[in-house]
Amino acid sequence: MRGMTTPAAAITDAAAYARAVQDAVEAAAAYYTGGTSPLDDDAYDRLVRSIAGYEADHPGQVLPDSPTGKVAGGAVEGDVPHTVAMLSLDNVFSAEEFTAWTESLARRIGHPVTRFHVGPKLDGLAIAARYTNGRLTRLVTRGDGTAGEDVSHAIGTVEGLPERLAEPVTVEVRGEVLMTSAQFEYANEVRTRHGGQPFANPRNAAAGTLRARERVYTVPMTFFGYGLLPLPASDPALAERLAGSAYGDLMGLSAGYGIHTSARTAVTDTVVETADEVLARVREIAAVRAELPFGIDGIVVKADLAADRQAAGSGSRAPRWAIAYKLPAVEKITRLLEVEWNVGRTGIIAPRGILEPVVIDGSTITYATLHNPADITRRDLRLGDQVTVHRAGDVIPRVQAPVAHLRTGAERPVAFPEVCPRCGSQIDRSEERWRCAQGRDCHLVASLAYAAGRDQLDVEGLGHTRVVQLVEAGLVADLADLFALTREQLLGLDRMGETSTDNLLTAIAGAKSRPLSRVLCALGVRGTGRSMSRRIARHFATMDAIRAADAEAMQEVDGVGAEKAPSIVAELVELAPLIDRLAAAGVTMTEPGATPPPAGDGPGPDGGASAAAAEPGPLAGMAVVVTGTMTGVLEKLSRNEMNELIERAGGRSSSSVSKKTALVVAGENAGSKRAKAEQLGIRLATPDEFADLIADLVADLVADPLSGTAV
Repeated sequence: MRGMTTPAAAITDAAAYARAVQDAVEAAAAYYTGGTSPLDDDAYDRLVRSIAGYEADHPGQVLPDSPTGKVAGGAVEGDVPHTVAMLSLDNVFSAEEFTAWTESLARRIGHPVTRFHVGPKLDGLAIAARYTNGRLTRLVTRGDGTAGEDVSHAIGTVEGLPERLAEPVTVEVRGEVLMTSAQFEYANEVRTRHGGQPFANPRNAAAGTLRARERVYTVPMTFFGYGLLPLPASDPALAERLAGSAYGDLMGLSAGYGIHTSARTAVTDTVVETADEVLARVREIAAVRAELPFGIDGIVVKADLAADRQAAGSGSRAPRWAIAYKLPAVEKITRLLEVEWNVGRTGIIAPRGILEPVVIDGSTITYATLHNPADITRRDLRLGDQVTVHRAGDVIPRVQAPVAHLRTGAERPVAFPEVCPRCGSQIDRSEERWRCAQGRDCHLVASLAYAAGRDQLDVEGLGHTRVVQLVEAGLVADLADLFALTREQLLGLDRMGETSTDNLLTAIAGAKSRPLSRVLCALGVRGTGRSMSRRIARHFATMDAIRAADAEAMQEVDGVGAEKAPSIVAELVELAPLIDRLAAAGVTMTEPGATPPPAGDGPGPDGGASAAAAEPGPLAGMAVVVTGTMTGVLEKLSRNEMNELIERAGGRSSSSVSKKTALVVAGENAGSKRAKAEQLGIRLATPDEFADLIADLVADLVADPLSGTAV
């Protein structure tokens, strides 16, 4: 494809305007016919806005193909007429623009809107689903708004769009077909297995899949309903009811029929009374966006009352009673320049993509994760590819897929390492994540620095620089060597005086008293982290019990599945000599407050067999999330230490809020997790209230800080 007009640039003359219109038409046609596009959402939005800006200044030069006067999807010709025009939405991008829209709407209908319907703007493909006597008979795309493409062949493949409604009504349900994150990953796996190019993103995947008629495979999609209207054959009483219903009531009726809506998600539709409440809801939805299992690119705001909608009416491309409040893009297209290979502390060899810099949600992204070599092969990534890069919240940016239709032929294969890029040893390729044959010894400094960290053995004074010094001096070759260091050895090092030496030896001695969960974490067993190490330690209570467990017994630990259990067991066998030396050095090999599972016992009702799980605690059976900055008696605790407190009190720590969460401890500057808890009606506690709830445990920790968490 020829070079395209820079979407962000202002259009200054008629020739540039004509090129911009053609670029927009080509991009829309590519997307709406095949689910592909040379522009990402943000670039397309900026292109259309620049076109609109030029047209506002030059109304006599507006071209007939301009996207500003067309319904989104208008590049597609359809042969199924819509009974009611299927329009798209106008956009706003800021609180100021939204306020201006509400004022304009109030002038149009003669009074301020007193009820707004607010819900997520789903990132998929709009369709109309026609039901006759409760049976799904036809699926039609938006098309040009007046007629759409018949995609009824997809009936039965879209989750949330039942083939029969709960009632035998004749209606049309309008909504969005999309792919969840899990469905998208599965779709690309199946597609590449059948020799196809991976989809660039979930929206393109949904659009391409919905239209595919003769594929030898099917992949699931999900439907979200956002509209309900009568058909010519509808019962007159029902038609009258639908025409006069508030928008929120229509969504409730849709859900009652069995249609999937946002009602069971973290971004459920709500009805509010003022523009300020709308903006507050916009902030709430934006805050949880990164945690959603499906994509949204904004928030849709509608006049809720039927009378207001009828008074406002519609234009040729969009209703005047609704607006899309667009959120900053989390996905952009940029170029994959190189792939570098890094070795982690356990010897894992991880690829990282070096990108042509791109700004996503206010941050300049130059690197993105590529997961593993198998993922690169599966996605058919090549150096020089235009790729979609996704970043949401604080999540590490990731390369989703190449935009294969933009390839020029100059792209090059990604070169995989033949030997470990750090030490030159052989590579273990037996799993998808490659590993240096030297394991954690390949990156000994990183492994030891991690073990000495605050959330593991908490050896104050043993930072990265000091670890390098110890390794280079030949004093430390593994974790157990730390506990054999002598005063004379340390005094012989540069910048180690008597005071710093004595302090370091005291800190190392104190590390021997850390609980088993921290020791296990310090070992860096693959497939475990801080949380999993705590669960394993509390389940088995002693290192001997952990080492005696086979894969079946390991699976009884909450969160350890059939795939992870064998690798954990194998790792512990590999680490046996090191564990023996740590035990001989006096390092703690038990978990305070936990009891080993009785011999021969199977898993309990919660999936665990530990007697400790049966001991009641103030948080017994509760899933607890901590967010924000702690204050009061908990002020100095790290997040890991807070999680330790939760689990020693019988609860389960979690990093995300869901309907299964029982309590959210919200400190200062708590953000999206607090907002999500409020929306779901989950109990909230301040740090002081939480400390009172587990007062006995806090008191014990204050009295005996080296037993685990220090307060």
